[in-house]
Amino acid sequence: MMNTHLAFGKSGLTVQLPDEWAIEIVEPRYAPGATDPTKKLREALRDPIGSPPLRERVRAGDRVGIVFNDITRATPNEVIISAILAELAHVPTRQVTLYNALGTHRSNSEAELRRMLGDALVDGYRIVQNNACDRDTQVCVGKTSRGNEVWLNRDLMECDVKILTGFIEPHFFAGFSGGGKALMPGMAGQTTVLGNHDAANIGDPRATWGITKGNPLWEEVQEAARMAGDLFLVNVTLNREKQITAVFAGDLDEAHEAGCEYARKMTMIPVERPFDIVLTSNSGYPLDLNLYQAVKGMSAAGQVVKAGGAIVIAAECWDGIPEHGLFGQMLAEAGNVEELLAKIQQPGFCRQDQWQAQVLGQVLRKAEVYVYSTHLSFDQIRQAMLLPAETVEGTMAMLVERYGQETRICVLPEGPVTIPYVKQS
Repeated sequence: MMNTHLAFGKSGLTVQLPDEWAIEIVEPRYAPGATDPTKKLREALRDPIGSPPLRERVRAGDRVGIVFNDITRATPNEVIISAILAELAHVPTRQVTLYNALGTHRSNSEAELRRMLGDALVDGYRIVQNNACDRDTQVCVGKTSRGNEVWLNRDLMECDVKILTGFIEPHFFAGFSGGGKALMPGMAGQTTVLGNHDAANIGDPRATWGITKGNPLWEEVQEAARMAGDLFLVNVTLNREKQITAVFAGDLDEAHEAGCEYARKMTMIPVERPFDIVLTSNSGYPLDLNLYQAVKGMSAAGQVVKAGGAIVIAAECWDGIPEHGLFGQMLAEAGNVEELLAKIQQPGFCRQDQWQAQVLGQVLRKAEVYVYSTHLSFDQIRQAMLLPAETVEGTMAMLVERYGQETRICVLPEGPVTIPYVKQS
């Protein structure tokens, strides 16, 4: 038997698969973590891409906003923000605010903030969590070329300098994460997010893994971000141990483009032809916290599964479907995949989380999806139009019996931090 380790929760999941199966393991190219990540960050902040050094960009009298990712992302916020603050020693603490870029996600608890930022940052700095549903906390900064009104957090917009942090990884409809996503959807109002994540943008074939230029959704994200004023980007890339491998700081567009090019080389892995079965994870903690996020792992697998094939995903889902948002409700209300997609694509349809339901529908049009989770009931999985897997090994054996001994299997141990693609596509 072959032991395969999947990223699952905090500890991982080892599955045993027969040696005689035709299995192809697809993983990102590995880069070792920086031996001194603080030094690496400091060097990037002092010699940024397309920008003067951060210390020179910020005056002592400026009000500074530092935007950071929420609990759903593995960004090493404490290390990044501490390095930034060391460069801003000339700015009084009272003039610096930390902004949690929640987008339309739930607020993070104090315990989660302390886990993400450390006690010193939580106790020493003012923290504002974005509330996408509270228009009173937002200000309109303009309209995009598509006519989408850009509503951003008012408190952040009152800052003289906005420092956007985050990490760059493959993204299932924005191409890559990082960059302007810290502002939109991160610090945006719900109407702006819905306008950007609408059925037309999500359904565009260019709104997919690894594509930024020509991707209408991503290009609007960057356009909206540029409306926010004086920006400085600090993005990192991470390896499977969630260690910093590279830092891209400076101009919003130039630094992010450099980071995407690096991430593209590390994560885009070609395969010869589609597979009958794809076994994937959702990258483990924290991304596999709920079924909503697990759509990313399903979408990554959907890149290389054949039409009529099967996807098996292992995702812990300690946060459930989740209860907040409308993702689970939309799936439960739909009688089938076609009904779900038809409803989302109706003119004027506009509901929170419709983008995640739409992507899931697109995957289910191509292949059936089995979910192994230690925190979801079989009924919850079925209500989401998915199939429960009691064990990964048992489900895989059942599928191999169905497809026959010539079954071709792909395993994505790290899930959506890999972008597998069929060579001819």
